Amino acid sequence: MALTSPPPTPPKTTGLFSAVVIVAALGYFVDIYDLILFSIVRVPSLTDLGISGKALTSEGLYLINMQMGGMLLGGILWGVLGDKRGRLSVLFGSILLYSLANIANGFVQTIGQYAWLRLIAGIGLAGELGAGITLVAETLPKEKRGYGTMIVATVGVSGAMLAYWVGEALGWRNAYFVGGGLGLALLLLRVGVFESGMFEQAKQHGVDRGNFFALFTNGPRLLKYLKCLLIGVPLWFVVGILITLAPEFGRALGVQGEVSAGLAVFWCYFGLVFGDFASGALSQLLRSRRRALQLFLLMCGIVVAAYLFLQRGASPDGFYRMCFVLGISVGFWALFVTVAAEQFGTNLRATVATTAPNFARGSVVALVPIFQATAAALGSAEAPDLIASGAVVGGVSLLIAFWAVSTLPETHGKDLDYVEVS
Repeated sequence: MALTSPPPTPPKTTGLFSAVVIVAALGYFVDIYDLILFSIVRVPSLTDLGISGKALTSEGLYLINMQMGGMLLGGILWGVLGDKRGRLSVLFGSILLYSLANIANGFVQTIGQYAWLRLIAGIGLAGELGAGITLVAETLPKEKRGYGTMIVATVGVSGAMLAYWVGEALGWRNAYFVGGGLGLALLLLRVGVFESGMFEQAKQHGVDRGNFFALFTNGPRLLKYLKCLLIGVPLWFVVGILITLAPEFGRALGVQGEVSAGLAVFWCYFGLVFGDFASGALSQLLRSRRRALQLFLLMCGIVVAAYLFLQRGASPDGFYRMCFVLGISVGFWALFVTVAAEQFGTNLRATVATTAPNFARGSVVALVPIFQATAAALGSAEAPDLIASGAVVGGVSLLIAFWAVSTLPETHGKDLDYVEVS
């Protein structure tokens, strides 16, 4: 339903390098730093807390699940608030919460404390990306939206590399302190960032906003929403399983040397920098979000197969090179969130753009036990077959994502100034 009566003030627009884009990009930078930091410091932090042997894997997966569970809860919370209270309140509120939680992470002494703080940090981490992408999409001219979200993604994913350097140089506790400090410093940039004009327009017209359940009361809308969620699952299969468990995959593949989880994350996210830049630019050049996503999903399938079946006996350096290429192949994260935001009206846009990536991230909670059960079924409880399980779970998630992309409406150049009706 278009808003036909004129608002008191016209919606504001901005340029590619405005305060809105810069703050969204830096916010995502800190978000990724804190989001991926646990995967980097999993082994040293758990070792310092007295965990060893197989428990390093089981306790690590438990803490990842707590963090991702928090992101599922936070996705709904921040998404609804983003449509009810505004994009800016979510952008800065989420940064404040995850920054304080990560500072507290530097003081943990038990697994229980670690788990609860990863849950709280996950809730905070759930809000920044969706709010930032929504704000950028609604304040840039429609012809430049893809470039704006490309900048946000390219700057943002490089935060993982800083997390690796800081974790290696300063230790895991100090790495959490640095992440929290960066987030608090970012709050100082709030001055000069304005609210979305489209949101203000919908607010002035008294439109029903942020009704999460409205996504489930209309069949076509629900199906479109579910398709948006499914697009992001392969990325978190790659990051949450193939990369986070890189040491375990390295042993299963007979890599000639010890594989570092931190280096695997570093090289994967280094690849993501190039992938996110390429996918955003490609969607603009092709004038099609759908075709760009289809090409990246096809490339991802090829690279996942190479990761699982062409690295037996490889050197650690060769393994890290494959992690880099794997990162390029899943560099469609911000493009995926942009597509989700562009599919829905102003009164539900932040809800969708925030819940979609977090439900995709939270899919790790389901993917991990499915992956473990499949590995045990294809191997044994004592010797699970990680390689075969990775092929099955990854292949299914990629096929479903490709179907979802192929059946969604094209959104490149779409006018976003409209609202959803019940």
